Amino acid sequence: MNIGIICYASVGGSGVVATELGKALAGRGHQVHVISTEMPFRMGEFQAGLSFHQVLTPSYPLFREPQYLLSLANKVVQVAREFKLDVIHAHYAVPHATAALLARQVLASTCATLAPRLVATLHGTDITLVGNDPSYSEIVAYSIEQSDVVTAVSESLRASTRTELGVTRPIEVIPNFLDCDVHRRLDMRELRRRFCPDDDTKLVIHVSNFRPVKRIDAVMEVFNRIRQRVPARLLLVGDGPELTTVYRMGRELGITDLVTAVGPQEEVAPLFSVADLFLLPSAHESFGMAALEAMACEVPVVASNAGGLPEVMEDGVSGFLHDPDNLDGMADSAVRLLTDPELHTRIARAARTRACDKFSADRIVPLYEACYARVAGR
Repeated sequence: MNIGIICYASVGGSGVVATELGKALAGRGHQVHVISTEMPFRMGEFQAGLSFHQVLTPSYPLFREPQYLLSLANKVVQVAREFKLDVIHAHYAVPHATAALLARQVLASTCATLAPRLVATLHGTDITLVGNDPSYSEIVAYSIEQSDVVTAVSESLRASTRTELGVTRPIEVIPNFLDCDVHRRLDMRELRRRFCPDDDTKLVIHVSNFRPVKRIDAVMEVFNRIRQRVPARLLLVGDGPELTTVYRMGRELGITDLVTAVGPQEEVAPLFSVADLFLLPSAHESFGMAALEAMACEVPVVASNAGGLPEVMEDGVSGFLHDPDNLDGMADSAVRLLTDPELHTRIARAARTRACDKFSADRIVPLYEACYARVAGR
């Protein structure tokens, strides 16, 4: 089957999942065409059956801002016509599903058989942030209603879509996934020594895009409570507007020397492999891809009981969940894990088992294949 995948190239969860899906589909014999503004950072080396098509959005004096929606739709038309796409899979309702709908209208106007079917996957901010904005809500709802199949990455997101936008059409839940052969704990003792001076010091890790919803201030507050009770250091992976909060709070709390920020990293398994605990006190997570990656690498997770996170991990079994404002509770759970080796091992192993049993590529990718086959009438 010929499949077009539209996604952002950024390091966020949607771009990671879309790229990994493309790679997995190509490995299963499909012809996959990834359409984005730049090469997604997870695409890696050349793979047979997987190709990339860049969207270029030129600037003209006539336009006050770049016309990404139009240039994307135009690129989708070109790719669909040239490679006879059966399905376009748009990750995000707006602008990607919207652009795909426009492209399909253009294709249908010349030859109805050229118009591919459209699958739209909702990842979160297209509903909880953009979808809530009156400036976009109507077009978000329209793009969802007009897609042939709509999927959401969690039951929580499906419910939010119906509540926030009044959408009544069927929405299929297909969760995010990862390759458990790649995401596993590695022997990285030499790397760990770069972050921890001795074996008694514990390493807490946080991985995100450092947006306000990730509550970096809460990360710093919880870590400060942890380090007062357990020798610990904090490793921050990623970049974003809230990184300045790290530097400011580091000075205010007197913990600057205990915090290391390494920026965005393409390969996170080596960094998870040196960590003892993953901290994710987000205000909301539609799924929690970073938490799943940590679990697969046998890193216990302490996170907010919000959004789709309770669907990813079981509280007290494969991690610990607390109300977003309960920073003391998060710190208490973290300290328990870091001071009780038996508890740490039990939670770490349960987390790995859950990640591989419920969210592995071998389990989830066939669900998308079945979705494509159904919508394409095959």
